[in-house]
Amino acid sequence: MWIATAAECRKLDRTAMDEYGVPPVVLMERAGLAVFEVVQEMLPEGGRVSVMCGKGNNGGDGLVVARLASEHGYHVECLVAARESELSCEATTQLAIARAQGVQPIFYDDPRWLLKADCLGCRDIIVDALLGIGARGEVQGMILEAIRIINRSGVPVVSVDVPSGIATDTGEDLGESVWATRTVTFGLPKPYLFQGIGLEHSGYWTVADIGYPSTLLQSPTDARLVSAEWVLSLLPERLRASHKGENGHILIVAGSRRMPGAASLAAKSAMRAGAGLVTVAGAEEVCRAVAANVPEAILLPLPSIDGVIAPAAAEMLLERRASYHAALFGPGLTHEASVREFLAAVWADWDVPCVLDADALNSVSSGVNLPNIECILTPHPGEMSRLMHSSTAEVQSDRFATVEQAVARYARTILLKGPYSIVGEAEQPLMVNCTGNPGMASGGMGDVLGGVIATLLAQDLPPYCAAACGAYWHGAAGDLCAAEIAPIGYTAADVADALPKARAKLATSC
Repeated sequence: MWIATAAECRKLDRTAMDEYGVPPVVLMERAGLAVFEVVQEMLPEGGRVSVMCGKGNNGGDGLVVARLASEHGYHVECLVAARESELSCEATTQLAIARAQGVQPIFYDDPRWLLKADCLGCRDIIVDALLGIGARGEVQGMILEAIRIINRSGVPVVSVDVPSGIATDTGEDLGESVWATRTVTFGLPKPYLFQGIGLEHSGYWTVADIGYPSTLLQSPTDARLVSAEWVLSLLPERLRASHKGENGHILIVAGSRRMPGAASLAAKSAMRAGAGLVTVAGAEEVCRAVAANVPEAILLPLPSIDGVIAPAAAEMLLERRASYHAALFGPGLTHEASVREFLAAVWADWDVPCVLDADALNSVSSGVNLPNIECILTPHPGEMSRLMHSSTAEVQSDRFATVEQAVARYARTILLKGPYSIVGEAEQPLMVNCTGNPGMASGGMGDVLGGVIATLLAQDLPPYCAAACGAYWHGAAGDLCAAEIAPIGYTAADVADALPKARAKLATSC
């Protein structure tokens, strides 16, 4: 499913109307119906519904909801945070239809408006139809007042297309915004669902079909969601006659005396993801830890200084690089100068596709040149801020734009981790991952992800596909842990162990 910006949504509307003859009233009617169906789902036995409308087409959608709710026996109050003369043409049409069927909206200049608004806490559900996808600039005046009243009410809120006060393209808060319980967005998902305050304020969201021609919905944009079908079509099959050497030999360069677990987690996840062979290269202490936790791994002890890989280890890796199909550099290596010197020496002649994570990324941000080969950079927001020489807040303010900028700067595949991880590559649409859950916000999860992606890279998936498929599969394993263990408290090792079952579940669900 493609992801549409505000401008792309407006173009979608115009094309549907001008080229396909879909009347605006039909789109508005279908939008209102989609929202009302959610109201019915949340209040199946009827109840008290307040619809808060703005002056634009989003408010027109709200008027449709108010009419439909009234028709179905709900006790409806409709409050409009505008004067009647300010309504858009489409909203004015819906006002006339609503009034003809018994709905009597109360406008902001009516003395009853504030009295009714102050009683929102007594209602069962509020429908937020104040502002749509075109909102920009700081909210103020009557709209700001309406948003504050909604948020103070403590009543479940269903937002129409976008929580009012959220910028569609960035997810940023335009001063103040509605905190929705549910959001029903139309046609295609929007960027605000995946970043910024919008990620939280949209609550549980769904995309409703409101009558756009399917051809338009399938037209490419600059970003799309990773789908289970797409991932399954790319995951390598295991041939009956295959042997371990044909299923990818992964080199993992990770760990230090203080962080030996990173290498173990990456090695375990690579094995669980189906790697034929896994070699862990690290300090002696790291190799001992891996031997105890992942006995299937091959060990390559490297020269070290105080438990940290020494620059002299570079020659050992370069001599053996032809044995490996892909490599993972970085988890747990530390920030020591000797690590940067080691990586600089290795990468100067490295010619094996690789994944760079954690301390490998910190070395890049400190000036170490990337290897001249296909590689995937997998930063979390803090690491990305160092790579881009900006603040974490700037990275998170528009994650889509940040990934595009990183792709342009480094000319490599970028995977920005976090809720709805984003994968970018030159001349490819951004891929937004929709698996995973808050329970995965704990140590070691990135090490597991690195092992999965390195495995797929070793099994001949292109970097862009390996990164997107790996993120989806990793998140699906986390979702399995949340369902079978508990939403919070499962570990990175649990996620690694769940990888085979998550893949099997993916195969049966598609």
